[in-house]
Amino acid sequence: MSIARLGKILAMLAVLAAAFLVVSASAESKARIVRLSEVQGTVQIDRNTGDGFNKAFINLPVIEGSRLKTGKDGRAEVEFEDGSALRLAPGSEVNFIHLALGDDGQKLSTVQLVSGTVYANLHPKSVYDKDKAGDQFLLNFARESITVAQAAHFRVELDDARAAVAVFKGKLSATTPSGQFDVAEKHSATIDLASNHLANDDSAPKDSFTIAKNYDTDPSDAWDHQQTDYHDRYATAGGSSINSPYAYGMSDLNYYGNFMTVPGFGNVWQPYFIGANWSPFQDGGWAFYPGGGYMWVSGYPWGWMPYNYGNWAFVPGFGWVWQPGLWNSFSGIPRVVNPPVRTKIPTPPVRGHQTVMVGLGLAANPAAGAPLRLTINPGSAGFGVPRGSVRHLDRLAKTMERTSRPVVVATAPPVSTAAPTTGFGTRSAPSSTRGGPSTGMTPMGAPHRSAAPPPSSRPH
Repeated sequence: MSIARLGKILAMLAVLAAAFLVVSASAESKARIVRLSEVQGTVQIDRNTGDGFNKAFINLPVIEGSRLKTGKDGRAEVEFEDGSALRLAPGSEVNFIHLALGDDGQKLSTVQLVSGTVYANLHPKSVYDKDKAGDQFLLNFARESITVAQAAHFRVELDDARAAVAVFKGKLSATTPSGQFDVAEKHSATIDLASNHLANDDSAPKDSFTIAKNYDTDPSDAWDHQQTDYHDRYATAGGSSINSPYAYGMSDLNYYGNFMTVPGFGNVWQPYFIGANWSPFQDGGWAFYPGGGYMWVSGYPWGWMPYNYGNWAFVPGFGWVWQPGLWNSFSGIPRVVNPPVRTKIPTPPVRGHQTVMVGLGLAANPAAGAPLRLTINPGSAGFGVPRGSVRHLDRLAKTMERTSRPVVVATAPPVSTAAPTTGFGTRSAPSSTRGGPSTGMTPMGAPHRSAAPPPSSRPH
């Protein structure tokens, strides 16, 4: 055996060992890992590493204890395993207090809304065994909490004086210091928080809320509905026959690529716009998490499931494909099968906590959304293409496959970004400031790659 081949085998064994440690720690603690699935504009995340808030990127894992906040021009979406989504409007902050599995395997989620506006589109798994508990989602704000037992789509706005809950679909239960009340579909509730400060005074009301048979619109409603429509359209599209217990990331797989059957490899998935020299590990980075160490984070907008479940395989004549599977073991390091000789397998840093970039690094979409015209290059694999911004990506991919040339396309009009000022229903003008604390990022060399998108097509 050659020294080069022996070294390659040892490197792969080291990667598998590190992945096993991440999976084992997660399984033993019944901890859950969910996905930061959309980042627009200024968004920051505290990964509970002790380093405070740093710049957030698409596909960063979200764990128990994480905190997420958006700037005046920022929006973010977090996807849960069942495809449910929590979305942050500009000027908002949430804490993920509890992300765990119960004794019966039910998913237990508790999120604290610190400030601003969040949208929740939830569809917890139904329970047919009356002796077993179902999934539980709890949204806390001020001294109140919202419990969601069945599918519901709603919005919560919070400031110092009051909170407003609007239910678009389904129904939910809200609990205040003095009791519980229900909010039905297309209804809203306004809660006076100022009276809670007098909760220890028996002569003062403990809370005050008003139920209305309608709700006011919000500037971020259009963005929330846009994201909801995207998931509704693509979650079950593409004709995939994979039997996955998870739904997070499936919309992006169906939008940015296609499933196919390859002899000897089964039902596999492949992104659009890849070239002969494209590698799935050429753009991304390493992010550190307490208890799990460094995890690989893909820079591609579709890069969640293919890097945390199943494995990547190189098929002669087809290129790199993702083989779905291994659903019982979340892996923080991609698994690789049959790589070409010169492929650089992702290897985590051996020390430090800083985020380490590879190739084009990690991605976040600009606050204003996609430009009116977008150039998609061969070998880009969708890097820099905001979700849902271009129609018929499959047709464009076939065109590029024939011509091997960049494709210039028109994009969908962006939804305007606005930040809250004071009170409900009023917003300030978008901010062009993209500042924030240091991201603590370190560059890292990239493996051999195809031509990168020009600077004008990369997210900034």
